[in-house]
Amino acid sequence: MLVGFFGATFLLTLTIRQRKENVDGFMVSSGSIGFGFSASSMTATWVWAASFYAAAEAGYIYGISGPIHYGLWGALMILCIYPFGKRFRTLAPHAHTLAEMVHARHGSSSQLMLAVSNIAGSLISLTANFTAAGALVYVLTPFSFGTGVLAVAVGVLAYTIWSGFRASVLTDYIQLVAMMGAAVIIIPTIFYAAGGPDMISTGMDTLYEQNPQKADFWSKDAFLYQGAPYMVAVLAYAIGNQTIMQRLFAVRVDRIKSTFVTATLGYAGTVIGLGMLGVLAAMIGLQPADGNTNNIIPQMGVEFLPVFLIVALFIMVIGSLSSTADSDLSALAAIAMTDIYGKNIARGRVKTKTMLLVGRMTMVGATACGVVLAFANFNILDLLVFVGGLWGALVFPVIMSFYWNRITSKAFTISVVVAVVFFLLTRFELIPMFGVQAVVFELFSALGAASAVGLMVFGIFGRRPGLIAAAIMFVAMVPLFLGFLRDYPALLSALVAYGISTALCVGISFRSNESFDFDLIDERVMSFQGGETRTTTITNADGSDTADHGSPQLAHRLADGDDGGTDTDPKGGVRV
Repeated sequence: MLVGFFGATFLLTLTIRQRKENVDGFMVSSGSIGFGFSASSMTATWVWAASFYAAAEAGYIYGISGPIHYGLWGALMILCIYPFGKRFRTLAPHAHTLAEMVHARHGSSSQLMLAVSNIAGSLISLTANFTAAGALVYVLTPFSFGTGVLAVAVGVLAYTIWSGFRASVLTDYIQLVAMMGAAVIIIPTIFYAAGGPDMISTGMDTLYEQNPQKADFWSKDAFLYQGAPYMVAVLAYAIGNQTIMQRLFAVRVDRIKSTFVTATLGYAGTVIGLGMLGVLAAMIGLQPADGNTNNIIPQMGVEFLPVFLIVALFIMVIGSLSSTADSDLSALAAIAMTDIYGKNIARGRVKTKTMLLVGRMTMVGATACGVVLAFANFNILDLLVFVGGLWGALVFPVIMSFYWNRITSKAFTISVVVAVVFFLLTRFELIPMFGVQAVVFELFSALGAASAVGLMVFGIFGRRPGLIAAAIMFVAMVPLFLGFLRDYPALLSALVAYGISTALCVGISFRSNESFDFDLIDERVMSFQGGETRTTTITNADGSDTADHGSPQLAHRLADGDDGGTDTDPKGGVRV
């Protein structure tokens, strides 16, 4: 089945292979993807193996509210990034990565900080997908966990390496259709085979006996241990995950809204439904093989599905993890090509053949790293919550850098570094949480909650409603958090990262006199190959003018601090 699946996928991608690959097409399809492919690709990328396994694990551990917390907040992330995404595309229509925009705004140090976090996130995502593949093969076939990891890693790399992002988008469409079709049949089949509606009553009693919180739709444990940390993490995922940004920069501008709304609905319905398999497993008292909750979905399939539907389940999970694994490889390639080679090694003077080689070698290296890490067999849900919390340090500095012209590179760097340090100290409980220091961290957590909510409201409704929502949230959370949140390190650490980065970024920026011209971002971020030609006149120190026709050298000079003059686009309009 694996040979057939990846063989067919490889042959499909040969239909779009180009003899002379365009580097912009390899990274973001030149920003021209329509609604159908973009919406399916966004949905397929986010409905990944971790969504299946972690949602089922949430249902198994936390009961009936677990999958809802997982699916609802994940869907909210997709929806909330939409207004910020419009802003990013307006400022930099030709961007390939968010870190590339940060380079145009703050310079290399801030760019590399975001790029490194993006790389870490994509590697962890790749690891989670390979881990899921190994678990599936181990449970459903006579082969070992390692065999499953290697087979899927080689298969995904084989069909992605030549066409990059374009191959990922094309295969996402096919994989999503197969995945949703299988889910519509498999979920009801398992439900009725496990006892159907008659089993619900006894199943709820079983959940209550295991833990009363598991039978409670408004479970406090589910919210504080899983829902709230994941809710805090979702906005950070949008900033820290290049796969989402890559699709944002690839879709046509007039299709951004419809793409994100469709992906939101598709993700929520699919993931919550699959997560309920974990609830059913808990209701019938299923014990995960080897004590590993990653095995819940494969075990439920083996227990209750006929052979032909086990095959469908196998293809569904392989398709879901492949759709995200190829996205991770494409994302890592784009980061290496743009942020490491293009901006920091070639410094704008890129050679397209070298750039493509860098991207493809990055895919090979990333696959090898993902395989090695997958053999550690990490808990997928724990990985997601940890990484999301870590990325929380980036959210406010990154987003507000493209709205508030006073934020400096110094403010960005210091706020992120300090927030990451305190996230790690609180997440691993290296600081005793009692007395005055516990109160201080709980106050920063309240500020973090206010920052997260304020940013979401700000993105949708604007500055004034965002500030009001943040103030209300802070006042409401302070009495709730004091003396309470110190007992929940996962949630505390994630909110501390938000709060400290927000406080430091705002405080340092208020002390600066910088007033950044956002029009410079579009001038500094350009297509590497085959982009639109623009004529920019730079006024030199001696009063003379230097014309440059949209060249990489111009992007490099502007990045080094040149400004002034006018920028004229052939389609009309003059920018001063």
